[in-house]
Amino acid sequence: MSKSRFSLLVSSLLLCAIIFAIAGERSAAVLPNPAADESTPAESTQETAVFAGGCFWGVQAVFQHVKGVVSATSGYSGGPSIAAEYEVVSTGTTGHAESVKVVYDPAKVSYGQLLKVFFSVAHDPTELNRQGPDTGTQYRSVIFYSSDQQKHIAQAYIAQLDQAKLFPHAIVTQVAPLKAFYPAEAYHQNYATLHPDNPYIKYNDLPKVANLQQQFPNLYRASIAGN
Repeated sequence: MSKSRFSLLVSSLLLCAIIFAIAGERSAAVLPNPAADESTPAESTQETAVFAGGCFWGVQAVFQHVKGVVSATSGYSGGPSIAAEYEVVSTGTTGHAESVKVVYDPAKVSYGQLLKVFFSVAHDPTELNRQGPDTGTQYRSVIFYSSDQQKHIAQAYIAQLDQAKLFPHAIVTQVAPLKAFYPAEAYHQNYATLHPDNPYIKYNDLPKVANLQQQFPNLYRASIAGN
């Protein structure tokens, strides 16, 4: 969050608390398992998934608490390397989205399960170019796929959810090829864990982690993965 946006949030704390609470409830949809998913390998290995769904603080915090996730890193995807800086991305003109690179072990958690977490508790996939109070294309909902299999699973799950009409509005999540991922500045990493009393984190991101624990008790872990 930029300093000006954070200052506005602090000055309007009560109003923002209401907004964040409503957004958190919308994000906590109970969804079915993906009908299409990757097969479970016999041995542990590592795969990468990249998701964008609003401010990367909360998305990172959610995936860091998922069993089978090796690391979750905040960063930028969708734009050029020269523009992969927070103050530049914040202009909303770079093509970048605040994203999280998730390295996971498919023997412990599948790509489809990560998608279910993403759509259930990590963000609201029906908000176009925004999440809660954060607006701009840098906060859009995107699944950046790194293989044809990921593309197929993601598109199939979106179609499955749309057909089931589980959200009050249509899903606007983009499915786009992953061209590159650029890690964000060090002060953005593990932000929710390091700053739990920050008003933004307290009212917007910690409820997402709580929803993860409630909805996915078999996937939730109290400790966090690295980045």
